[in-house]
Amino acid sequence: MTSIFSKIIRGEASARFIWKDEKCVAFLTIEPRQPGHTLVVPREEVDRWLDVPDTLIAHLMVVAHKIGLAQRDEWQSDRAGLMIEGYMVPHLHIHVWPSWSPWEFHPGGIDRSAKPADLDDAAVRLRARLRTHGHEDHVPAED
Repeated sequence: MTSIFSKIIRGEASARFIWKDEKCVAFLTIEPRQPGHTLVVPREEVDRWLDVPDTLIAHLMVVAHKIGLAQRDEWQSDRAGLMIEGYMVPHLHIHVWPSWSPWEFHPGGIDRSAKPADLDDAAVRLRARLRTHGHEDHVPAED
């Protein structure tokens, strides 16, 4: 299974990366629920979250937690939304976004025409916030 996420991880497709480590990457989705909406994706190609070892799912959740804290601080959101998915792209991914409403979990809450400049701004802001949280070792300078 080679998905678009595998191509992004290998550098064959572009993305706005905000986190990279030996087990996973995180980048902004091009169809956000809110500014800063990030996908946490394992480097390993795996379709279903129930098929990953405990250590990998635990690592992905720790990274999602760090990103959620940074999003909440940067956008002063009430909560951070989290959803595990894999239907549209058959590669496990965890959605994390600053959240103010349960409406954001509905597919109608997705911005399918986000402006590239807005995505670029959100990436810059989230990278900077992650650095202030002490995660500079995993935050790339640019895409």
